[in-house]
Amino acid sequence: MKKKVFVYILCGILIFLLASLVLFDFNKGKDTKQKNTKITMAEVAHTIFYAPQYVALEKGYFEDYGIDVEVILTPGADKVTAAVLSGDADIGFSGSEATIYVYNGGEKDYLRTFAQLTQKDGTFLVSRKKYENFSLDDLKGKDVIGGRAGGMPEMTFEYALKQNGIDPKTEVNIDTSIDFAAMGGAFIGGQGDFVTLFEPTALEIESEGYGYVVASVGELGGVVPYTSYSARKSYINDNKELISNFTKAIQKGLDFVKNNSDEDVARAILNQFPDTSLKDLTEVVKRYRAIEAWPTTTNFSKKSFDHLQDIMIDNGAISEKVSYSKLIYNEK
Repeated sequence: MKKKVFVYILCGILIFLLASLVLFDFNKGKDTKQKNTKITMAEVAHTIFYAPQYVALEKGYFEDYGIDVEVILTPGADKVTAAVLSGDADIGFSGSEATIYVYNGGEKDYLRTFAQLTQKDGTFLVSRKKYENFSLDDLKGKDVIGGRAGGMPEMTFEYALKQNGIDPKTEVNIDTSIDFAAMGGAFIGGQGDFVTLFEPTALEIESEGYGYVVASVGELGGVVPYTSYSARKSYINDNKELISNFTKAIQKGLDFVKNNSDEDVARAILNQFPDTSLKDLTEVVKRYRAIEAWPTTTNFSKKSFDHLQDIMIDNGAISEKVSYSKLIYNEK
């Protein structure tokens, strides 16, 4: 009898220990999940141009590195930097020119860029009229909705015109008064002979018969760290591991885009663009791949950063270059 009681007690202890181990593992898993660092990222636009980022989000690459990313749409690089400087966002994603403006403005805790996502302008020139053999000379005397003054799309466009012997101030009428998000609607409404638009808006306007894509501004403008990630200097210094892991997740997104077909990339980001068909997404990915819009690495050279500043100086946005080492954070 005593033997049976002892056996029962022993079994009870074993059951209790096993249950405790199971609960410990379960809670340990929950704790690990809860340890994901939550960050807010302000993005300048929601466009297929940023496909590698959306691949990283959809494939769970950020979670792989313990990061939970909340993306907020903040149209305009100026608004992105304002969100980061105010603390409404931890990381900003916009044109690399934004960090230069902040630094030149005298901000002590200025922004530093730590990774690039695109290496060329992502806008396409859309014409109201169909051209069999379009050339930039066809823009002379025409009205163009060009985007925000001082923004990379508009500055790159003007730079491309000058490189082709066209004075954007006297030979073309460029409207910089229309808000970025309203450019497509303004064109559909009858404003302008041409407009510069990101995808999928350019393709949608073309598909609906409102215009025709006649040129890639990115192809004309050359290699620059066009769109990149930045954060306050103090935030980077205090969160070096997070910045490193965030960059690794973006690199995985770039690798996926490089190593997979246009359709596979389109399928991976389909959830991000519910109003765009897989066919249209695939076509846009193909367009961006054709102009080599996406780099193979998040790192970018001093040469490309200098080219960015050449465009800005040419446009009159800045008078001299800012040091590459000042504004670009490279992990050591």
